[in-house]
Amino acid sequence: MKITYFPIKKRLLRVLFAAAFLLALLFFRLGYVVLIKGKDYQSRALEQWTRDLPLTAIRGDIVDANGKLLALSETSYTVYVRAKSITDASAVSSALSKILGVDASAVYKKATDKGVSETVIRRQVDCDSADKIRELNFDGVYIASDSTREYVYGDLLTQTLGYVSVDNEGQTGIEQYYNKYLEGIDGMILTQSDLIGRELENYPIYYVPQVKGLTVQLTIDVNIQLAADSVMELAHKAHNAKRAACIVMDVTNGEILALSIKPSVDLNNLPRDDMDTLLFGTNNVLFTEIYEPGSTFKLLTVSANIEEHFLGNKKAFSPTYVFANNASYRIIDGGSKINCWTNHNNGKHHNQTLSLALNHSCNPIFTDVALSLGKETFYKYLKAFGYGSVTGVDFLGEQAGIVIGESSVTTGDLARIGFGQSIAVTAIQLANATAAAVNGGYLYEPKLVKAVLDSNGDTVISYPTKVINRPISERTSRVVMNMMEEVVTNGGGKNAYIEGYRVGGKTGTAQKFVNGQISVGKNVSSFVGVFPSNSPKYLALVIVDEPIGVSYGSVVAAPYAKMIFEQIIYYKQIAPIKKEPIDNLG
Repeated sequence: MKITYFPIKKRLLRVLFAAAFLLALLFFRLGYVVLIKGKDYQSRALEQWTRDLPLTAIRGDIVDANGKLLALSETSYTVYVRAKSITDASAVSSALSKILGVDASAVYKKATDKGVSETVIRRQVDCDSADKIRELNFDGVYIASDSTREYVYGDLLTQTLGYVSVDNEGQTGIEQYYNKYLEGIDGMILTQSDLIGRELENYPIYYVPQVKGLTVQLTIDVNIQLAADSVMELAHKAHNAKRAACIVMDVTNGEILALSIKPSVDLNNLPRDDMDTLLFGTNNVLFTEIYEPGSTFKLLTVSANIEEHFLGNKKAFSPTYVFANNASYRIIDGGSKINCWTNHNNGKHHNQTLSLALNHSCNPIFTDVALSLGKETFYKYLKAFGYGSVTGVDFLGEQAGIVIGESSVTTGDLARIGFGQSIAVTAIQLANATAAAVNGGYLYEPKLVKAVLDSNGDTVISYPTKVINRPISERTSRVVMNMMEEVVTNGGGKNAYIEGYRVGGKTGTAQKFVNGQISVGKNVSSFVGVFPSNSPKYLALVIVDEPIGVSYGSVVAAPYAKMIFEQIIYYKQIAPIKKEPIDNLG
């Protein structure tokens, strides 16, 4: 047998290579553990050797346009138990049951369940109760700071502000839409523990403070809001209505100054155990529900017609054109009859201008206008004024309304759309479109929030005025505003007239449809008004849903718009102005 002998030098080299290879493997493994998996392993070790109690961030405030508090958060506490650290579960469950008003057996079950780290006994505990628990100095019982949401005015702006969950997460309204700014950043208290979760004595406690949320500043003016709320409460009760609601806007920039819907619920005492009442009382129907607008929609038909006239469209009627034929009815759809809601001149509507037709709210004449313009032109203005699409208001759940597709609309449909039937809109759409009709022709994106502020009151984010479109000219807008003033001075909107001031508006009364059929006795009464007519600033859209008895918008809605304008006059100290002749020629 031949034996091979390796020189010592070669054997030494092989050993050195093997050792170097092993060291390289160890080096790469160490690099992988430290550089790639290091943070993960650190996190796991921290979880094994520490226990954390959350410190809920204080939610940011909500303030009105003038900085007045509408919603704020106050410090409260959350009581936890850590079963592995409790030495007398019976004493703990008995004491916490008495102080917190919770079931003792439920507390005992949590206090003896060593399969979980911490268990919440109760949230939003007041300061006095928290102090009593601290005095007992039980092992395994912990108190962490929390916050409780408070709404300064209770049921003011219920459907707009919205509310939060028990975990302080925004659920509806502004609270939901701007939650990422309001919620803040949670903190924590870290304590060291052994492998089975028992807290170690004489070890430091680490405190990571929470960061309060930012302040959201609304465009809402609480003084105008309070006035609108009191007026809508009166309208709701006076007419025994399903709802009474209004929007007050600044037509010069799209800012919403007030949103009132009655009845509502108290945000500090929500009926969380009665879902139907909760949903009804917190639903912002001005954004989320659609309705057939009726005669208030005639303002679009007027605007489209006058703009086309000034553009030279021969199919459009001039402001001075006289509709000399009998205007008491029209026949459409091969026999369907369109009647005027009232008769003038002994049953015949002779010699009416477009302005008089608006005064008398004469459906047949608006049928003539829509059909004369034709669907292509009419639909151009529907789109330009924002109908059939959302306005972009900063609120979740806004609806786009219902507009029959241009390719599907019939002659009868177009005729009815001309006077506010066969179309469904949201209140915010109608208010915004009317604002564009009177403010010089600018369609703004309506908004509820003007800025987000930090703790020093400095602006973090601002929301500037945004023009979406310009559907009509300044000249057309002036004529439309003058026509609306004539409606209030001499027409169907007289109940909105204010002596010494110039107010314009349009009434509307529409039947409600249920399951595709007209519901007898159920109407939506409305009035949209603008003040002052000579320099439009404030718009108020009042909607009374299902009033009992008289349902004409001139009676049920117009007087309440007047009340709101009167409150604004008093609040803003607006002096009377000299009455000037109304010129509808533009």
